[in-house]
Amino acid sequence: MIEVKNLYKSFDGKEVLKDISTVFEDGKINLIIGQSGSGKTVLIKNLVGLLEPTSGQILYDGRDFVAMTKQEKIHMRREMGMIFQSAALFDSSTVLENVMFPLDMFSNMTLRERQRRAMDCLDRVNLVGAEQKYPGEISGGMQKRVAIARAIVMNPKYLFCDEPNSGLDPKTSLVIDDLLHGITREFGMTTIINTHDMNSVMGIGENIIFIYEGHKEWQGQSSQIMESTNERLTDFIFASNLQKKMRDAVIANGLKI
Repeated sequence: MIEVKNLYKSFDGKEVLKDISTVFEDGKINLIIGQSGSGKTVLIKNLVGLLEPTSGQILYDGRDFVAMTKQEKIHMRREMGMIFQSAALFDSSTVLENVMFPLDMFSNMTLRERQRRAMDCLDRVNLVGAEQKYPGEISGGMQKRVAIARAIVMNPKYLFCDEPNSGLDPKTSLVIDDLLHGITREFGMTTIINTHDMNSVMGIGENIIFIYEGHKEWQGQSSQIMESTNERLTDFIFASNLQKKMRDAVIANGLKI
């Protein structure tokens, strides 16, 4: 479990995160949602140590990440997997070499063991047969799946995803969502996804944190969104007239999402 307590982050005296306290639950898909500029990306960067909070605590199973020494943080990051928005693959390395990279850096495995582990992860994301291809030779959806394989190759306890569906078509986005949901269940990870994809919110959002202008505006499950009376959340989720009509129809017919 990851617990955030009274987290603040400022840049040049301007507060971007304002007294955020929340819990990211074990074995579940935890979503951070909010408008552009709301602070959700800054929050996830604080969680993984790419940024230092101005004040507050980030507790990993009771361990205060903010108070750790540099060496302790390096050790802690070995428990984390990260999927970047752009996939961030090495263009000059094969798919297999990309997935092996964390093992090359942080494990004492032999070359054969590293290759076997990387192939197991590629098998998990249905990419066996693509291991000798280069990132430029595969589709955007396949690149995201390579990034997922690389993120889980160290068997992390915590998985962080920054806009994993960015740039993907709706059908491929659903494939990525299903994959992330299945991996979370299979490995019992604490998965945190920063997203603006409403299909993800409604489909896999088990614990949702809505950030508005730097503070936590709302937290709950996807099943509670339809019934929420929070106007800011409603305006964000149901931004278009079509979405608002769909919501009204669901409520009028007493249906559940």
